[in-house]
Amino acid sequence: MRRSAGWVIAACALLALGGAATATPTTTGVRAAAIAEKAGTTDPVHRTLDYVSARHSLTLSYPGASYVKVHFSRLSLMPGDWLTVADVDGGQARTYRFGLSDQWAMSVDGDTAVLTLHGKLASLTGYGVTIDKVAHGFTSTERAAHRHRTESVCGNDDSVDAVCYKSSDPVAYSNSKAVARLLINGDELCSAWRVGPNNRMLTNHHCFAGTADARNTEVWFNYECAVCGGWATLRPVKVHGDAVLATDATLDFTLFTLQDFASVQSFGYLSMDVRDPAAGEQLYIAEHPGGDPTVLAITSDRDRGGNCRVGDPAADGYGAGTDVSYACDTAGGSSGSPVISRVSNKVVALHHFGGCPNAGVRIDLIYPRIASLL
Repeated sequence: MRRSAGWVIAACALLALGGAATATPTTTGVRAAAIAEKAGTTDPVHRTLDYVSARHSLTLSYPGASYVKVHFSRLSLMPGDWLTVADVDGGQARTYRFGLSDQWAMSVDGDTAVLTLHGKLASLTGYGVTIDKVAHGFTSTERAAHRHRTESVCGNDDSVDAVCYKSSDPVAYSNSKAVARLLINGDELCSAWRVGPNNRMLTNHHCFAGTADARNTEVWFNYECAVCGGWATLRPVKVHGDAVLATDATLDFTLFTLQDFASVQSFGYLSMDVRDPAAGEQLYIAEHPGGDPTVLAITSDRDRGGNCRVGDPAADGYGAGTDVSYACDTAGGSSGSPVISRVSNKVVALHHFGGCPNAGVRIDLIYPRIASLL
């Protein structure tokens, strides 16, 4: 169940692309750094739109790409003028004004982005926009080429579209709504989730660790399949990250805020269960493996009774005894997902490793580092 990133053409049925962020045990048993999951490639370009030329629109097309995302090295506009970035039909339009530099625009789903200057556009030198790089999502062929990479599916892939549980497990489905897909610096993938009722998100340190990267990260809520096993997805609500409030390499967490928080507040939040879960305790993970629409990993053909369970409640991660291990199915892009107890329906670990067993950092270790910031 690995799917295209585009909301119109996403295939929410029985695709199996690999690509796990995995870690290799060192001689001490503590794991080495995870590998970033890629969503596409970034090409250097030099394209400009300025006030003095007759052409005030630019089309960037990458046939078959799942998205196009432009980076501004310069955006210098007069008051009252603006730039739009839209798809070829004029939809998904985002507006940019005044001065920006070294910033990514929001992605456009599909393989074409159209940039247009609007306003009086007085014939003055020094004003306009310069694009210095463009990220574009993998085509279906390029995604297939990533199947050789190590996966974190333990046995058969038992994860399914989150919407499949809408009626049979409404609590798990509702909790999955608080989990977002991250597109970082144009072409890298992770997951994140709202922690508590305020403007707070958790992901992994290895996803990003600073405010500059947070502000160049897209956070997608509502990116899920419309029906169980179907092909269409709901239109995602995209916002940018904002400030990093805390981060730690050993516990592999980053706590950050969002821009335009009000637009995603309705998707709810998760609570933390500040304890070390017991061996054998049932779990589930809401995640965006490979950047795909939300899935729930609840069942496991590797666990007694067919349910995901805690393996080792004090496994080695980046530090000794920092992690919880499990056989719940994950993949690259799942990093930063919440590992949720079936007992409390609260988060007991922050997923960050693949490798079967997979592993997440214990929430009882993270909580003391962030409690005053929530």
